[in-house]
Amino acid sequence: MRRFRSQKSEFRSQKSKIGLFFCLLSSVFCLLSSVCFAKPISSTQLIEHAKEYDNKTVSFQGEVIGDIMRRGNFAWVNINDFANAIGIWLKADLTKEISYAGSYKFRGDVVLVQGTFNRACPQHGGDLDIHANSLEIIGTGKAIAEKLDIDKYKASLGFLGVVLCFGILRLLRKKPRKK
Repeated sequence: MRRFRSQKSEFRSQKSKIGLFFCLLSSVFCLLSSVCFAKPISSTQLIEHAKEYDNKTVSFQGEVIGDIMRRGNFAWVNINDFANAIGIWLKADLTKEISYAGSYKFRGDVVLVQGTFNRACPQHGGDLDIHANSLEIIGTGKAIAEKLDIDKYKASLGFLGVVLCFGILRLLRKKPRKK
């Protein structure tokens, strides 16, 4: 009976050790997940505190806008975080992942860029830019369907009718010139 009790207490001890191990392991994973993901910095913060971030690695997130301008093995991409747009200099092969660039007809891909921030880049004539090391697509863009506003259409037809009426009245009021 004693032997059975000692085995039972040993089993409980091992069970509590395993439970403690898994508890510690899960808390470590929770801590690591909060540390691993760097929060993207806003363009306003980069512009206002440019001196502090100069030559530092930053994460910047926003919508790709305008054209992707390839320059040999590299390319310029403008990214707008809905406050300001910042020029990104990156390897041209990283731009192959970009499907849509924002314009009047398209919503651009949302990307996360990590790279070196330059307050006054000596390579690019003193411009403020980011030299990207990586580019990750966070959200894909899409075509924007233009909707015809029926109320505006009706109003424009009404105004056209008024203008035509005034034009006809003007023609009828004109007196013929005497010779």
